[in-house]
Amino acid sequence: MVRPIAFGFNQQTSSTNSFQINDSNLDANEIQKRALHEFDTFVDLLKENNVDVMVLQDSVFPPTPDSIFPNNVFSSHEGGTLVIHSMLADNRRLERTKFKSFDFLTNKMIIDLSVYEEKNVFLEGTGSIVFDYANKIAYASLSPRTNRELFEELCLQLQFKPISFVTTDVSGQEIYHTNVVLCIGHNFAIICKECFSDLSELHLVLDSLDKTNHEIIFINSKQLNSFAGNTYQLFNKQGQSLIVMSEQAAYSLEKVQLNKISNFGKLITPALYTIELYGGGSARCMMAEIFEEL
Repeated sequence: MVRPIAFGFNQQTSSTNSFQINDSNLDANEIQKRALHEFDTFVDLLKENNVDVMVLQDSVFPPTPDSIFPNNVFSSHEGGTLVIHSMLADNRRLERTKFKSFDFLTNKMIIDLSVYEEKNVFLEGTGSIVFDYANKIAYASLSPRTNRELFEELCLQLQFKPISFVTTDVSGQEIYHTNVVLCIGHNFAIICKECFSDLSELHLVLDSLDKTNHEIIFINSKQLNSFAGNTYQLFNKQGQSLIVMSEQAAYSLEKVQLNKISNFGKLITPALYTIELYGGGSARCMMAEIFEEL
């Protein structure tokens, strides 16, 4: 997780992320102050639940307002593979320079997709791709930030089966990242079926989830906009399952939905309102998992 130093509304990403809102009621210093408090409280909450958290402090230069979402920049995979991802926004590409000196990114087998930025072809980490690691299946909602061909090429290298589709918000804009519309846990999945205009693609996804024995929990578009889809299952040092979603996401869900989700792990619900409002991302976006090299 990356501790922000200049978090704020990123103009370069706003055209493709309808979840971002540039609320002018707060100045830049107040936005950063509130985001920092939310971040630190979130980290403390994870540590209190025995999650091993590596916190990297962002630097002032170069300016990277979205560094709080490191899962888009790189992804780590079992066996020691590290993928450097292709990013749409110029100032998000700068985030890569801040990771190069850290030990956890050394001595890995590296797949570098950043070269595709010259071709305007993008695939933004575990924002663009939701991995079902147990069943070696990868899901991607296609958008300006998620290219089908590059997705399928990466899946071939990682030996995952690719399943791609298109989802749109209520205004008809393609949803920028898969991990706001779909969460896949060990034996459950959260999905917003209202975002699928092509029913054959929806059935393809639901059939795959059913065949892999996931209990499917549906959310609606309003709950999607509250980041209920941006949920992630962690296992702490004792092997306990933790279901991480923001407080806003949890409040948006009905009791029956929360009860179903809580059957699969302890709910962890940090308050991330500032980060969600200005950044257009939530709890899952803030966590980049690191797999041990085997």
